[in-house]
Formats: sequence, C-alpha cells, structure tokens
Amino acid sequence: MKKKHTIMIILLIIVIIFISLWHLILDGYDKQNQIILSLKKIIPRSLAVKIQETVFIIPELKTKNKLLETQVRKYEQDLQGQLFNTKEIASQNKKSFILKEFFLPFKQLDIKAGWNKLSNTFRAHYMEIVDNNVIIISGEGDTIYFEKKNIDNDKLNQKTIKNNIKQLAVENKFKFLGVRDILFDEDKIYISMLLKNSNGFSMNIYVADYNLEYLDFRLFFEKNEYSKKYTIQTGGRLEKFKNNQILFSLGAAESLKNKVQDLNYLEGKIIAIDKISKKFKILSIGHRNPQGLLYIKKNNLIINTEHGPKGGDEVNFNFIQNNGKIKNFGWPIASYGIEYDGTDPYKKSHQKYGFEEPFINYSPSIGISEILFLPKESNFINGNNLIVSSLRAASLYFIEIGDDFKNIINKDRIFFSNQRIRDITYDKESKTIFIIFEITPSIGILKLN
Repeated sequence: MKKKHTIMIILLIIVIIFISLWHLILDGYDKQNQIILSLKKIIPRSLAVKIQETVFIIPELKTKNKLLETQVRKYEQDLQGQLFNTKEIASQNKKSFILKEFFLPFKQLDIKAGWNKLSNTFRAHYMEIVDNNVIIISGEGDTIYFEKKNIDNDKLNQKTIKNNIKQLAVENKFKFLGVRDILFDEDKIYISMLLKNSNGFSMNIYVADYNLEYLDFRLFFEKNEYSKKYTIQTGGRLEKFKNNQILFSLGAAESLKNKVQDLNYLEGKIIAIDKISKKFKILSIGHRNPQGLLYIKKNNLIINTEHGPKGGDEVNFNFIQNNGKIKNFGWPIASYGIEYDGTDPYKKSHQKYGFEEPFINYSPSIGISEILFLPKESNFINGNNLIVSSLRAASLYFIEIGDDFKNIINKDRIFFSNQRIRDITYDKESKTIFIIFEITPSIGILKLN
C-alpha cells in the first residue's frame, strides 16, 4: 500500500513539473529551444491545457490582464507614439544592446485565431525610412509617419498620411485584404496589396507620388492570376533593383503548387519590373512564400528568405548572371521541411536534383521574415552581417559572412520574448535597427550598447 502511495506521489510530482514547464512553454518560450521542444512532444497538449485552465488559472489571468493593460495604454495615447519599454538586452554571444519600444496606433494581432485567419491579414505592418522621416503602413492601409530624431524622446509624435486605398477598392470592385509591403524609390511610394474580386484572390502593386499629406495610389502592376482560396503564402515583398526596375516576390498557394515550376505563371517567382514600361522578367522560380527580399548592388546579388512547410525555412542567394539564367530554388520538389501531417514527399538535396541549395536553412522553422545586410563599413557590429528576422522564433539572427558571400564566419542571435518581428530596416545616420513588433504592435529601436 505504501509503495502504491509513493508511486502516486512521484507521478503527481512529475505531472506538476511537466505542467509547470508547459505553462512556461505557453508564455513566450523560445521556440528554438530543443529541450522545451522535446518536452512538448512528451506532454499531451490536452492534459496541459486542461490543468493550465484550472491549477494555473491565476497566473494565466495575470498574463492576460497585463496584455490588456498594455492595449488600453496604447489606445489611450492615440498618435503620441509613447515610449513604454526600455531595457538592456544581450545576444547569445553576450553583445549588449539597448532596446526601446514605442506604441504604434494599429490593431493587435489575434494569436489565438491562428495564422490562417483572414482577419489577421490586416495585422502585418511595414515601414520605410525616407530622408528624416519613418513611414509606417498598417495591414489595413492606415499610414503614419514621424520624424526620425524623435526616437531620442519619450514620444514619437506620429502624424497621419491620408490615402485612397479604400476608395481604390470601391472604384475597382474588389475587396481590399491587406498591404504586404511598402517601398520608397525615386520620390515614389510603392505598396503591394492583397485583394479579392469575382475571379478570386490575387495581389497587385500600386504606386503614389511621395507626399506626407496625401498618397494618391494608382495601379502599377497587375498580377492577373488568382486562387480560389485565401492563403497566407503570398510573398509580396518589394525591393529596389538595377536598371530602373523593382523586385517583386510572389508566393505560391498550396492549391497552385503545380504552377510554381511553370514559367507561364507567376506563382512562386521573383520578378523584376521595369518602372516605365511595366514589363517584367522572371529572375528565379521554385519559391514557396518569400517573406524577405534584398538586393546588394555591389555584388549584383538578390537575397530572399522564405517559409518552408514544417521546417526548412530558407535564406537563398541569387548572384545575377549576364547570361539571363533563371535560378530554380526547388519548391515544391525539394525542401528541408516536411508536411504538417508528418509525411515527407520532398527531396533533401537541392543540388543533386538540379536546384539551388539554400545558403542557410532553419529546422524547426523560425517563421522567417525580412532580411538586412550591414557591411563592415556600417560600423554597427564587426564584419559583414546578414540580419535575419523571424516571427515564430521572435529573434534577430546575425550571420557574419566573408566578402565573397560564401563562408559563414560567426553566428549570433537576439531573442525577444513574446514578440513577432514582421519588418526591419536600418538607419545609417543613427546606427539604429528599426523593428516592427506585431503583437502589441510597436516599433522597436535597437542600438549597440
């Protein structure tokens, strides 16, 4: 009898420890921590959630109340852009940074609704630095700006820029479903826009003359290809390119996988569009959901980041060649990820099957997002650094590389608990990384300490 009681007590202690760990897991844990990931596989989720809702109801309510208080503060301050968090933060390699967070006047991401929830398409926000101003456009199309120098104050003093995005939808008989990026180039503001009309879901680019009072957008590029179902695998990034062109990344809906390897379609492609003629050419194919896009003129190099399926997030290099060869990055044939149901139909080697190998791949997935390149002359940190942002892993990954972009010299990482990073950009003048955190949402200001 005593032995039975002892076993029951031991089991009870194990359950309590596991559930305590699970509570930690549910509250902003590092989703790349292998120990915690292993524990998640052992602990039945249904059991953990049930006990969390009973035994751990008080700490759970405290967490919710804290988030609610933050949201109330955000809405009360309106367009002030108040500073609400300042702290020192260390990277894995013990580099010290100062992080400041300012409120953005946009709606909060609904995490519990799930990433595929249509309403969350309006919760992704993007920014550009133009001269002395920082311009931010919300997923809903609301546009604000503030003077860059205000990051040294306790308020950003944001101002609204009016635009005609909603009017465009009415005039052209489509349903506006969110902005996917913003780009400033030669006194023009470009945005990519997800929409739905009688043909289905698609994405176009619109352009407006740069004006801080009013942005009058007009059609710049029409994809003119449609999917019947809403998908988050849209791509949509915009980037400056050579020869008076801009780059546009296009994702591939699951239902349209068969079109990714077909040059007659734009699904899963990165294209260059001439700003005058609007004609385009395909530069690469075999992309799933390219969420980051960068062109380095000095090296004639396009870098894109893209989401894999379950695992296999990629950083891809495309050195542009004069022979006009279209690079193929393998989707949906090659991937280092697997399907969400556990099946694995993908080739693991890309090169063996005639595709471009990713420069880096991440498994488990980090929810890869925008990418920066800071050359060593930027003096932000040592060496040439690719800075990869992530949604799921709530991190910035610093990848120091050689001048020839072939070797990785060093890696570092900054983890931001309870965050999702949607967009990043760099200001040379202030040596500052600007970050869009989408849960509050807020704008983060990161400087080396």
